[in-house]
Amino acid sequence: MYQQNTAKHLGPSEEENRQWLVLAQLPRFSVAKLRVIVQKNDIQIADIFDADSKQLTAYGFSDTQAQKLLHPNERQLDKCILWSEQNHHSLISITSTHYPKVLLQTARPPILLYCSGNKELLSTHQIAIVGSRNPSAAGKQNAKYFAQSLSTSGWTITSGLALGIDGLAHEGVLQALGKTIAVLGTGLNNIYPKRHVSMASRVIEQDGALVSEFVPDTPAKPENFPRRNRIISGMSLGTLVIEAALKSGSLITARYALEQNRDVFAVPGNIHNVLSKGCHYLIKQGAKLVECVSDINDEYQHLALNFLNTQQNELQKSERQSLASDKLLDSVDFETTPLDIVVERCGMPVAEVMSQLLEYELRGLVTAVPGGYLKLGEK
Repeated sequence: MYQQNTAKHLGPSEEENRQWLVLAQLPRFSVAKLRVIVQKNDIQIADIFDADSKQLTAYGFSDTQAQKLLHPNERQLDKCILWSEQNHHSLISITSTHYPKVLLQTARPPILLYCSGNKELLSTHQIAIVGSRNPSAAGKQNAKYFAQSLSTSGWTITSGLALGIDGLAHEGVLQALGKTIAVLGTGLNNIYPKRHVSMASRVIEQDGALVSEFVPDTPAKPENFPRRNRIISGMSLGTLVIEAALKSGSLITARYALEQNRDVFAVPGNIHNVLSKGCHYLIKQGAKLVECVSDINDEYQHLALNFLNTQQNELQKSERQSLASDKLLDSVDFETTPLDIVVERCGMPVAEVMSQLLEYELRGLVTAVPGGYLKLGEK
């Protein structure tokens, strides 16, 4: 459909990049509309830029779009070209071999993506992990656990670099020395939130990638984050939601995933926790309830991923954790349990309880929280 540079050692020329940048500037313009124009008129992308106003209108462009094609924002174009010429920066159009194929299959894929870092990752098998910006202690632990375990399985973990679950998912992958993609709702020159600037740098340093559909200097705007969410779900084969309120960006991402005919997974939680209600709603609507990483991997046995290695690691970890005292662990709930209640339940001396709980914290079986301790489960 589109003319493409097939020489593997050559990227798009500056002129080709400029043309795609102009197309991305057009108001109310989509990949579907571009496809219709190219196919109906039997033309190539370059032909569009050789046409005058009358011919552009005949092709099917609106008057506003035709004027934008003839008189683009040259200052913005120059900035974007300059950005693309820096190390590890790429402009990825829908004709690029690096454009995510699964994203291209969605209803409204961006005409152009800006990528910083390893653009090869965009075509790997991805699972999205999203959730609350203010997760509970259990939610934090689950985010890191699933991110690390899925990464070990061979998945690339995609999320939105946001505070809370998103950032914890990226962090879990980085700690596991895996690969992660952060999709931004801002331009790549404006990392948001600012406290994750260092994390964004680490993602790139560890051969990951930052992706955005917005020009590099785009600031944070509320209306851009739902657009980011559709890219997160659109690049991924499945989306895992870990703690989400009923009205949240995470449920928007899950809705996009369903619209894109992708799998949705949800981690259940305490029925009294408002952050569990979004996940429980998704499960009622048909999302798969997830308790461990194999619940996700089982859905993708046809993919050439390292599932066996993950299952062996989980078995070994479970065997190590089984050495813990059942009596003491049974005294700690999955909700905050005060120390005096733990002591009363297990019947052990306070000093011994505190010593054992410290050991269990190091093993990742429990965690200290305000007001007591919280069991983390045997993941």
